[in-house]
Amino acid sequence: MEGKSSSKPSPTATSTPTLRMHSSARKKLSVKNFYLLEYNVVSAFFWGAVFVRVLLIFYLLGPENVAEGTADFTKWVQTGALLEVVHSTAGLVRSPVMTTVIQVASRILLVWGVVYLFPESGGKAIAYSTMVLSWSITEIIRYAYYAYAIQGTTPQWLTWLRYNTFFILYPTGVASELLVIFASLGEAKEFSESYALLLKIIVAIYIPGFYTMFTHMLKQRRRVLKTVGKRRED
Repeated sequence: MEGKSSSKPSPTATSTPTLRMHSSARKKLSVKNFYLLEYNVVSAFFWGAVFVRVLLIFYLLGPENVAEGTADFTKWVQTGALLEVVHSTAGLVRSPVMTTVIQVASRILLVWGVVYLFPESGGKAIAYSTMVLSWSITEIIRYAYYAYAIQGTTPQWLTWLRYNTFFILYPTGVASELLVIFASLGEAKEFSESYALLLKIIVAIYIPGFYTMFTHMLKQRRRVLKTVGKRRED
């Protein structure tokens, strides 16, 4: 499910043209913030690679070949997000542990428990392409935003993207995830009746889960934009 919130110290609203930092600025970061900066920059890069890969294969070979060309890479990039649970549990970031677990677990289920197990059904669905595109755009923006925020120099346009694009990307991502699961149910039933039932239960959980995560993002949006508005007045 979309709408993640992790790996950032605090948002700001000034402007800078690049994710790079001068060596002197890097020296001012604590060890924790330096690590989080590198984590976010690397994560943004890998999700950018996922985004480009999906677009190229979709355009050149068609949507039915997207999963074959991107699923393995995407699953490992997404698995790397398990570090965000560690970050939250260890107190490196302020994100609630349970919220982070829900956000990461839902995607781990999709990449390992659906697309990996049932590539001929879940992986072939066109919803796979829209799902991964929604994820990658969300993550490029999110990780770039956090990387800037750690440096204390978040561009206003990036803050706007972070707290407005989820209105589109979160629903499209969740809808695509559900469609991928639905497409795999037949193959899942052949694999195991119990596993197919588990997937149906998870689908039912998506409804309250969507509400919880979407309202969480709305609260974040109000808080951050309120802070930005106060800075503009000052």
